[in-house]
Amino acid sequence: MKRKFDHGDQGTESLALEVLVWLAGDEDRLFPFLQASGLNPGTVRESARDPAFLAAVLDHVMGDETLLLACADALDVKPETIATAWRRLQPPDFDHTL
Repeated sequence: MKRKFDHGDQGTESLALEVLVWLAGDEDRLFPFLQASGLNPGTVRESARDPAFLAAVLDHVMGDETLLLACADALDVKPETIATAWRRLQPPDFDHTL
């Protein structure tokens, strides 16, 4: 079975990058993400080009409501906007017809 990947649009990835920058702006927010992802500060920058990594950034924020609300407030967006970007960056379901 194959999966078709369509990782959203430029606006979605831009928002995910803004979330990453927000996370990186505070060690107390960044280090839990680094621990969960297995990355280190040196690899985050090069990973930021990968839509799957950006999805992981949004996964991390979506997994903690307090973090999600703080991020949305800091970026002056609705939490639903972040949730929509998160859904767009998720891998699609398997296409059983292929």
